[in-house]
Amino acid sequence: MSEFNVYIDKYIRYLEAERNSSEHTTRGYSRDLGELASFLGEKGPGEVSHLDIRKFLAELKARELSRATVVRKLSAIRSFYRFLFREDIVVTNPAEGVFTPKLEKRLPEFLDQVKTLELITAPRGEKQSELRDRAVLETLYSTGMRVSELVELSRDAIDIFSGVIKVRGKGKKERITLIGQKAEEAISAYLSVRKDQGLDTSRALFVNKNGTRLSDRGVRRIVDKYVRMASIDKKLSPHSIRHSFATHMLNNGADLRSVQELLGHKNLSTTQIYTHLGAKRIKEIYDKAHPRA
Repeated sequence: MSEFNVYIDKYIRYLEAERNSSEHTTRGYSRDLGELASFLGEKGPGEVSHLDIRKFLAELKARELSRATVVRKLSAIRSFYRFLFREDIVVTNPAEGVFTPKLEKRLPEFLDQVKTLELITAPRGEKQSELRDRAVLETLYSTGMRVSELVELSRDAIDIFSGVIKVRGKGKKERITLIGQKAEEAISAYLSVRKDQGLDTSRALFVNKNGTRLSDRGVRRIVDKYVRMASIDKKLSPHSIRHSFATHMLNNGADLRSVQELLGHKNLSTTQIYTHLGAKRIKEIYDKAHPRA
């Protein structure tokens, strides 16, 4: 193992032990930094200059990787070198002086309220898989949680009586979010059938046909299936349901801070992207309320 890879391993262990970073984050950082190590060859961390980093980014661009991917890899490199600097392994951070490519601001894909209702009510059968699919879609829309958070839910994380769910978000930080009546009913119906069929041994809230925890990919397949069934002519992901939740909340009068808390956003600026999606609603309010509109 090269010297560079030794320090990558040390950094990943630091992320896991000290920062409580998720497996998804550490895996991504390890992959991105491994690419840099391969590009640099035999160079150690202290021998790398800002020109080396710029050459690496140029090589990524030549591979026609997206601008977002390049920015993500540069962020991983900067974070890695900040760690090395704090540990007195290097005296400078060669990535600090490298220009960050500007990202295009893209509004997230979302559904209007009518189409959202058509999607989440598409599973209408009484089989366990259909009840599970309905519960999955209702929970995603009711809470606005991430797919990674949904698949990590355990049955004891939900308090049906109080209408709350304990969610483990990014960085393994826990938060309490609300769940609506329709989602509660869907979850209760699903769990009832699971119990009747003797498949209630897993602690996981949502399980696959083998009785093990449902995966991110499994949730994507569920969404894809019912997008087709509801004849929705849009390319949607499970994350689109989260975007729809946030947009509908703001359009119906929720304040930005409350939506931030429910989504588990660290910074308000992350939530503010949804205010762009409410422009039509704002125009309607203006036309109705302003005497000279």
